[in-house]
Amino acid sequence: MRVLIVHNAYQQAGGEDAVVSAEKALLLQAGNEVNQYLRDNNEIKSGGTCCNITLGFRTVWSSGARNELHRLLKEWKPDVVHFHNTFPLISPAAYYACRELEVSVVQTLHNYRLFCAAGAFFRDGQVCEDCLTKNHWQSVRHACYRQSRGASATAAAMLSFHHWYGTWKNLVDRYIALSEFSRTKFVEAGLPAEKIVVKPNFVLQDPGVGAGSRAYAVFIGRLSEEKGLRTLLQAWGRVNPNYALRVIGDGPLFKDLQSEISRSGLSNVHLNGRLHREASLEVLRGAKVLILPSNCYENFPMTIAEAYACGTPVIASRLGAMAELVADGRTGLHFFPGNADDLAKKVEWAWTHSDEMLEMGWNARAEYEAKYTAKRNYKMLMEVYQRTVQEARKPLTSYDRKVLPVAD
Repeated sequence: MRVLIVHNAYQQAGGEDAVVSAEKALLLQAGNEVNQYLRDNNEIKSGGTCCNITLGFRTVWSSGARNELHRLLKEWKPDVVHFHNTFPLISPAAYYACRELEVSVVQTLHNYRLFCAAGAFFRDGQVCEDCLTKNHWQSVRHACYRQSRGASATAAAMLSFHHWYGTWKNLVDRYIALSEFSRTKFVEAGLPAEKIVVKPNFVLQDPGVGAGSRAYAVFIGRLSEEKGLRTLLQAWGRVNPNYALRVIGDGPLFKDLQSEISRSGLSNVHLNGRLHREASLEVLRGAKVLILPSNCYENFPMTIAEAYACGTPVIASRLGAMAELVADGRTGLHFFPGNADDLAKKVEWAWTHSDEMLEMGWNARAEYEAKYTAKRNYKMLMEVYQRTVQEARKPLTSYDRKVLPVAD
């Protein structure tokens, strides 16, 4: 199959970029033909003031990106176009090039950007669904995107226009949600239920079960407010001082966490910064438990699948997809989101019940083998593509005739 991948990469590469790369590798390994239309947010940094002014308009509708994609589609003739992220440089205008040339479109929903300017349903330290229950312009009031009302207005304008214009309801043939929880949220928000299938993230190369000391806990991820790191440090101040914690990652809270660790005398907490993936996996293979204290609706943290592959159980907030992906008492433990006391109790339990944690680790490994291997994920992905391509494209309607002409 010929697959064209469309993705707008982030300035600081994260889980979404890693998934795009892994999925491309998976397709190529199986003998598919793969091409890409990629943009990178680092382009914005070198654009100057004029670029920043026009970026707002291009975020809503980028004729340039649409025209470039249109030419690539005509030249390469893919069977399916798989979108990941179009914000902000590609814009939803790219879907219209696919529609005009009658190429099937699949969109993975890595976050909640289609309904939330910030992409996470999170504000002021807690879950927020104002843009879902009221309107997208709530984000401007609260400066949700990059703490800027101007940037938030750009995101809100993009969302409002394309929801009003019917872009996401009419021009995407199949959506991939990463969990049942996120699928439910997207249906609640208004996406057609019949178009959304669930296909989880996966681990491309099996790291194998760790044979390390299992003498420390680990957090791996972006060091930002929604990840619940303040709760994690508060909990660690209440557990046995012999329990070691490694924090791996980078982000806006790095210096704040450094200061808090020093101020609180948490000598058993080690802030390791960002590590290469292989080094992070090695740490994960030797951990007693992975801790995910997020205060937001996680879609599908890659670290859960990776921990399971390593035979490492997970302690996670009972929130969003984490409550679904981590089976309490079987592959890990749940705690109440934002509750440092409850998290501390679960950590104490984990350290004093080694046999039970060992069993949870083997259960976690079995969960990986059943759900998150590359082989199983490839089968699911190809079923999505084949079903999407096989469904006959309806003739262009009067709706489609409203599409702006594409310049050659």
